[in-house]
Amino acid sequence: MQYKAATAIVLIVTEPGKEHDVIDALRQVEEVTESLLLFGEYDVFAKLECPDFGYLSNIVVNRIRNIDGVETTKTLTAAPLLD
Repeated sequence: MQYKAATAIVLIVTEPGKEHDVIDALRQVEEVTESLLLFGEYDVFAKLECPDFGYLSNIVVNRIRNIDGVETTKTLTAAPLLD
């Protein structure tokens, strides 16, 4: 399995009842390769793949956090795998 230069999991807490709207909006973000509805502390899971961490940061701060219904995010960055 090969990752792009910057891979991250973003865990999202949404406003009540906005989970599906947030997932629909995430599907419009090209860098989001997967999104899932969760039960528990977080409401939505999103996997991002970006060319670098600066670009990833921009997507999280300026795109994902600005989606209507997103209350909070927690970003977990993946360590690159070495061959």
